[in-house]
Amino acid sequence: MVAGAILAGCGGGADDSRVPMSDDPGPIHVHGLGINPADGALFIATHTGLFRAPEGESEAGRVADRYQDTMGFTIIGPDQFLGSGHPDSHENLPPFLGLIHSGDGGETWDPISLLGEADFHVLKSAGDVVYGYGSDFDTREQQLLASSDSGKSWQERPLPERPSDSPVEEALRSLAIDPEDPSTVIASGQEALRASDDQARNWSFLAAESGLIAWPESGALYLATGDGEVKASSDRGRSWTVTGSIDGEPAAFEASGDNLYAALHDGTIKQSTDGGASWSVRSTP
Repeated sequence: MVAGAILAGCGGGADDSRVPMSDDPGPIHVHGLGINPADGALFIATHTGLFRAPEGESEAGRVADRYQDTMGFTIIGPDQFLGSGHPDSHENLPPFLGLIHSGDGGETWDPISLLGEADFHVLKSAGDVVYGYGSDFDTREQQLLASSDSGKSWQERPLPERPSDSPVEEALRSLAIDPEDPSTVIASGQEALRASDDQARNWSFLAAESGLIAWPESGALYLATGDGEVKASSDRGRSWTVTGSIDGEPAAFEASGDNLYAALHDGTIKQSTDGGASWSVRSTP
């Protein structure tokens, strides 16, 4: 399993989605990564809370002593985060958080929309455009939504790939936004990569590849496969060249500036500054 969490596993009933508050388990099951432009710190969104590793330090500490299951996570500016998922057990909130926002580096969160209605496992944003993929609370069906007003209102979009009959397979494993045009996105399903140039209204086949994708500002598109192989594309996903290996199955994959970051399933975070050719440990659990 890659790209966040299985829908059935983390989107259950009102009680099973909340994280127990007994002993601190540390970062478990990484869902998302990001670098805070305010201070260069690495943020790690996990099933057991949000963690922060300061620039130049490998040890990550829990943010604000909170255990929120931050399923979807993206950094949109200095100390400005968007998230989704499930509250910790001390919060009197619905089990599905919808879209939430933090303006203080993850210390506190406020609802923007869809509170109690949606749980986004994939969350990407560029300017006022936001894409969210996850499940609907009432139906538990997979859905892809798009917003043009920073997540205040949403429109449903077709899934890039037909959902499997299996409840543990997500139709969308990863999503990347063109750094030059937020209307252009590339999606990875279980079977293939597909592209849209109209804010996910229509999809076209790109390549028979699958994995986690990241699109740095440099323009090259990157793919991390299930076995940890890293590939690069200079033609927007139509063809791919192997550049290196993460040496492990990726749980999350992200770009910040021209750097790549990958989380392994044991909580180790790796960093590449050369397009995936070599990797060093950025943070350890």
